[in-house]
Amino acid sequence: MRIHLGTDHAGLEFSTQIQHHLASQGHEVVDHGPIEYDPLDDYPAFCIRAAQAVVRDQADGVEALGVVFGGSGNGEQIAANKVLGVRAALVWSIATAELAREHNDANVIAIGARQHTFDEASSFIDRFIATPFSGEERHARRITQLAAYEQDGVLLPDPRAGHSENPLTDASDSFDPEAG
Repeated sequence: MRIHLGTDHAGLEFSTQIQHHLASQGHEVVDHGPIEYDPLDDYPAFCIRAAQAVVRDQADGVEALGVVFGGSGNGEQIAANKVLGVRAALVWSIATAELAREHNDANVIAIGARQHTFDEASSFIDRFIATPFSGEERHARRITQLAAYEQDGVLLPDPRAGHSENPLTDASDSFDPEAG
């Protein structure tokens, strides 16, 4: 599988280690990150390029995923998600890595390089790569809704609409913390 990596200075050392780890497993690794440490570099260009490459490869029928790194992974996830067709998930455990693929068909994950050891991060990436999308109808339906919104800004009708004359009480009265 082709794996695209993007990082800034905060994840540069991690990225180098991950490249070796993935290559040793037979993956083709494409690095979109910096070539040298610069504490003032900015993650958006690196992460967006990695995300664009994933989408481009997938459109061309190439099996590809992406991993972006930074100090926390938050900004990197946001940057990757700006690319049309990317579903980037912030991963901080084996479970979130697995669910990102299984339920969300994520094609990019973000990891905080300052939040995890190399062994933790590499285990998250390995699980992400190894886990297939479940294809369950409910997950596919939700992904389709996200893609439609991304394309044309259309949302399904608000299921709360018309249940109350006061939209503020309607929203709070219908809130279900167990709904998912």
